[in-house]
Amino acid sequence: MELGRLEYLQALVTEFQVTDSPEAKEQVLANLANFAYDPKNYEYFRQLQVLDLFLDTLTEDNETLVEFAVGGLCNLCLDKTNKDYILEANGVEPIISCLSSSNEETVMSAVTTLMYLTTPQSRQQTTALPVVECMLRFSLSTSRRLSNLAAVFLEDYCTPLQVEEARNLSKHTAVGIPLPRD
Repeated sequence: MELGRLEYLQALVTEFQVTDSPEAKEQVLANLANFAYDPKNYEYFRQLQVLDLFLDTLTEDNETLVEFAVGGLCNLCLDKTNKDYILEANGVEPIISCLSSSNEETVMSAVTTLMYLTTPQSRQQTTALPVVECMLRFSLSTSRRLSNLAAVFLEDYCTPLQVEEARNLSKHTAVGIPLPRD
């Protein structure tokens, strides 16, 4: 695939953009998210603006498309150039919005992506009070995967003061992001 890698990825992006079939869109986005694992594809993904495609898809009504888009971003943001791009493109907000998904895979990818995107410059945004509150709720989830991931987020990415502040705020509000279904 080496020689035709760029062309193949370009064909996937084009198919995603021109097809009207939700199933075809889901299949193509699943493929792109999987290819996002491979560092050999990072440069091609930037050339083809796949990061923008993933970011734009986060606001879709189709839950499966959102799951694959946030999964793709999660795979891409291990790379510093991609991470910087996502942060500069104001990608943190739509990723935070994915925390309210009823799909556990979407939520898991969103939490992990926020972890990967946390830098000294972005920490204020990735560990904002509503996010910390959400992680406190997730840490109580019956899903071991989600509760463990949320606990790691709280321990490794938040200050004790942030966690305490979120705990105190949670005591006074009944409104919040619901837990995803198992």
